[in-house]
Amino acid sequence: MFDHVFIANRGEIAARIARTCHRLGLTSTASSGDYLDPDAQVAQALAAGADAVHPGYGFLSENPGFARAVTAAGLAWIGPPPEAMEAMARKDHAREIAVAAGVPVVPRGEDAGFPVLVKAASGGGGKGMRIVRDEGDLEEARAAAAREARSAFGDDTLLVEKYVERGRHIEVQVMADAHGSVIHLWERDCSTQRRHQKVLEEAPAPTITPAVRALVTDSAVALARQVGYRNAGTVEFLLDDSTGEAYFLEMNTRLQVEHPVTEAITGLDLVELQLRVAAGEPLPVGQDDVTVTGHAIEARVYAEDSFGGFLPQAGTATLVRWPGSSASHAPLASREADDPIRVDHALESGQVVSTSYDPMLGKVIARGATREEARTALVDALDDTAILGLTTNTGFLRALVASDEFRDATIDTAWLDRNDVPAPDPGPARLAAAWEVHLARREEEGPFRSDGFRLGADPAPVVIDLDERVTLAGPEPHDRPVADVGTDHVEIVLRGQRFVFRRPDVFGDHALDLGDGAITAPMPGTVLDVRVADGDRVESGQVLVVLEAMKMELALKAPFDGTVTGLAAGTGAQVALGATLLEVEKDDD
Repeated sequence: MFDHVFIANRGEIAARIARTCHRLGLTSTASSGDYLDPDAQVAQALAAGADAVHPGYGFLSENPGFARAVTAAGLAWIGPPPEAMEAMARKDHAREIAVAAGVPVVPRGEDAGFPVLVKAASGGGGKGMRIVRDEGDLEEARAAAAREARSAFGDDTLLVEKYVERGRHIEVQVMADAHGSVIHLWERDCSTQRRHQKVLEEAPAPTITPAVRALVTDSAVALARQVGYRNAGTVEFLLDDSTGEAYFLEMNTRLQVEHPVTEAITGLDLVELQLRVAAGEPLPVGQDDVTVTGHAIEARVYAEDSFGGFLPQAGTATLVRWPGSSASHAPLASREADDPIRVDHALESGQVVSTSYDPMLGKVIARGATREEARTALVDALDDTAILGLTTNTGFLRALVASDEFRDATIDTAWLDRNDVPAPDPGPARLAAAWEVHLARREEEGPFRSDGFRLGADPAPVVIDLDERVTLAGPEPHDRPVADVGTDHVEIVLRGQRFVFRRPDVFGDHALDLGDGAITAPMPGTVLDVRVADGDRVESGQVLVVLEAMKMELALKAPFDGTVTGLAAGTGAQVALGATLLEVEKDDD
């Protein structure tokens, strides 16, 4: 085993890997920056005195050049061979390997009929993908997908495959050593996703038949053998709900974000297995040793406004409260652990969340003897999750996990693209905020007590002015929410959802009136493109500025015909949420 592991990553995955290293008595050092520069990461590892490098996920984890640079420097690479990474990186090459291994693949476009999915052969994350329902739209979709793929991945090679209207995303965790052993650690269901980005993951898959389970797990092992795989990997499949057929999608040659649910049902520490395999040890377990106990579900907490267009958010997390008794030091996978909640995170109160990195802040994982037990435990855990200072998707996750559709396991891969999750009613939060204001300023004694001036009469109703007037009635609440009472506002988190209620200015509103033509930044981010100048005439709907943050691009358009004034945005500039970028003066007519 190694003495010192360098973690070429940041945030919750760096903390996660460090926990296993600590338990095994190994020293670990996390990267301090230059996450996309292989040479800088290798230099940091050598300077730290490490003898092995773990890339986590994202950043350089699937970069074969980084793997080769690590081994060339005399360090051990905790991951798959670079040759296997290269073979599986392109979806077209991976498809050929899958066919050679006898693994079922999605029918190609020329054989599939419509609708079809045009997708980039390189990369992932939903970039370079277009659904085409009519042959007449195919060429335009090809051109658009190619442009996006070329911009995102530097490669405009495309695949055209059958598009499954109602599908489930099933993936199999595999682990292989250098001694010929390849095993699977059962499957996960990641069907709850939005625009190909996963939102909830669970294990085992709740809807597949024993025959499909055997097909995907056997196929995953066969594919890993075919490509000469070592270490941890995930083989992904698409299950067609209408036919029951399962097709190979791709292989992720790294540890996955959702690996905790597999750990929860198997009792295995995947990072420990990675370390042992990379050190040349044989896998300590065989296929018959890997059994499933109970159910686990994971929710990804993002810095985004899910009920406001899923726009990225940034700011200072003034207060952070994660659920569970061991939130800061999440337990490993042990099935015997008493705490049903595990939290993987690296966010503490006072930290600044920027748009320079992926928006994921942490992961809340619940396990139970049954799926329903795990689901209700996750609802409770999300109720106990509170982040003040910026908006997160926690309230959205809570509503989704509590929904009838998730309870009944009827959510397919496109459900969130077809359906809206209703936003929480602000009424209960407003009432809770009013109580917080009252309790913060309450005077218990004397004629000037906070429930109204009196000498001998009954107390008057307590009225609190927020964005609406709230009259308090009934007993004081027993369970108080997480709240911050300011002089002009109350910020509160209730059932995971953050609300900010403003108190009226008794001296009048002296805020600058920017008019209806003010174009402000709906999210913090980087200005990618400015397409106008001061004095330009613009038409309604014309794109004026393009912003980018956390893998999302947003075009800001003119609200009406008019003239550009007060242009403050420049290409490459970092802008804050709500910053005024320019104004459009409406035509007199």
